Amino acid sequence: MDTIQKNPSQEKHSHDHDHTHNHNHGKMPIILYFSGLVLALIALVLNNDLELVQNSLFLMATITAGYHVVVLEGIGETIENTKAQKRFAPNSHLLMGLAAIGASLIGNFWEGTLLILIFSGAHFLEEYAEGRSKREITKLLEMNPTTARLMMPNGDTKIVDVSTLKVGDRLQVLNGDQIPIDGIIVSGTTSIDESSINGESIAKEKTKGDGVFGSTINGTGSFTMEVTKENKDTVFSKILQLVNQNQNNQTKAASIIQKFEPKYVTFVLVAIVLVVVLSPFLFNWTWSESLYKGLVLLVAASPCALAAATVSATLSATSNLAKKGVLSKGSSYLSQLAGIDAIAFDKTGTLTSGKPVVTNAYFSDAVNQEKMIDIVVALEKESNHPLADAILNKFKAKNKLNIQANNQLGKGLEGEYDGHTYRIGKPTSFEGVSDEYTRLNTEWATEGKTVVYVAEDNKVLGLIALMDVPNKQAKATIDYFKQQGIHTTLITGDSEMTGKAVAKQLGIDEVIANVMPEDKSRIIDEQKEKYGVTAMVGDGVNDAPALVNADVGIAMGDGTDVAVDVSDLVLMQNDLSKLVQSHKTSSKMSRIIWQNIIFSMAVVIFLVVANFLGLSNIAISVIIHEGSTLVVILNGLRMLVSKK
Repeated sequence: MDTIQKNPSQEKHSHDHDHTHNHNHGKMPIILYFSGLVLALIALVLNNDLELVQNSLFLMATITAGYHVVVLEGIGETIENTKAQKRFAPNSHLLMGLAAIGASLIGNFWEGTLLILIFSGAHFLEEYAEGRSKREITKLLEMNPTTARLMMPNGDTKIVDVSTLKVGDRLQVLNGDQIPIDGIIVSGTTSIDESSINGESIAKEKTKGDGVFGSTINGTGSFTMEVTKENKDTVFSKILQLVNQNQNNQTKAASIIQKFEPKYVTFVLVAIVLVVVLSPFLFNWTWSESLYKGLVLLVAASPCALAAATVSATLSATSNLAKKGVLSKGSSYLSQLAGIDAIAFDKTGTLTSGKPVVTNAYFSDAVNQEKMIDIVVALEKESNHPLADAILNKFKAKNKLNIQANNQLGKGLEGEYDGHTYRIGKPTSFEGVSDEYTRLNTEWATEGKTVVYVAEDNKVLGLIALMDVPNKQAKATIDYFKQQGIHTTLITGDSEMTGKAVAKQLGIDEVIANVMPEDKSRIIDEQKEKYGVTAMVGDGVNDAPALVNADVGIAMGDGTDVAVDVSDLVLMQNDLSKLVQSHKTSSKMSRIIWQNIIFSMAVVIFLVVANFLGLSNIAISVIIHEGSTLVVILNGLRMLVSKK
């Protein structure tokens, strides 16, 4: 038997798109930092009589520990940012370096080393917190078909590479095959699992003239298809292209401190120059006093506590959520989550359980309902249709009947019993149905339910309605976001009728139905433009472009590997209540960060004023700085407290 083979080169192919400014120099920065830390500790235990050796070790420790963060990133990023923005754009790394140099110049070598150790340590912790998640699309590539069965003029089939197919080629697709490319069926009937394209778990019945999509999975039937699109233009190829495009276009939102940092550093640098130059004229200080005050001001204004303002809070929040079953791929995404203005949800497997259940059933009073249920169960036991499990879970037979069932695509299940022919099928396959059943069918279908008729000798005697119902956390989740003033949207590949029925049950603000994967990505763009910061929650391959394109992509943990790989947050166990906890935690984290920032700046202002009043020196400034840093860290650690 022919099998569709995967391309080994594709299996090894992956894309790593890190949209932050990535200074990846391997392990060397950490090695240098700890080397500096060791040198500083050695200097501290030396006898004060060895002052020259002690100060030399402090100086070496300062240079070693701060080389990567202060020299490479401080100077390097300042130059890069200045070029990019076409104006002077320094960062706090540069300011900390100048503060350390200033402290050393006036003989306070330990204070200078301490500043660098704390600042560099906080920097490395923040990089760890960010996680630098890799958005792997290897699994997405593996799902892309690579070979097809091409039908030759003499009727034989030949295995060919999908990339060689042309519009008009005819292909054979056997039962269980992955459909290689987009096209239309020219002969045969089957049912196809199209979840990789539309996210819907119920297989679609297909026959001559119906369209099929590459990467979807054929069911039990075999068919012949005609290629209608080249490989690069298929729906699945567009998913790949959109994921790549959205990743390349994505920019990490700057944190509060990152936005504030350049202006603050520029202000401090200008202020120090003015203090040194103007103080002799304004305050009658000597040039020596003026220079010393300027250096004290540099140390006082160095954002030591500010640098640690986010680290402990974000690390603690990430740890807190991990214990609750939420995996965050970077603290910046938690910051974004706190400020979302809109949130979009996929339907199947996200807001719903992903599996249909029987919601309604009605049988004519003129029939023996117990007997009809026995017949229905006997027929469905012979079926491999996705609806069969739902019906069997709902109904239990009183008497076990042995009925040979024939599964006819387009007609449904059919079997003979006690001299009669019984059939379970979709309403359109029946004629002459009474008004009673037609009315119920219309009513239930309007509610987004899938209806099947049960007939004896082609006379409908009952009907069953099935639906993929909302999961138990969905309503409370939607209610929570609406209470927060956040716009909610349902984006689904399902019909508008079904989408609106689910949205009505849950109270969702907006429904966008009948969408393809590329539509979802475009809709996220529209939501961002209309409402602001937008999150997307999904679980399927078809959600991948939208998950990457959203400001915060959130995947259900039991969803496809692709959705989990490209998302920013993962909700384990498909529990939407974890999403509410994540938003509450991220909001609390944001409040704590602001508290830390305000406190840090208050300390800086206090030290600056004390310096001008002659009440401070470098030693006092460093002590108060480190004390404020400790307070900031402890405040952030409050996020470790887990509230159920």
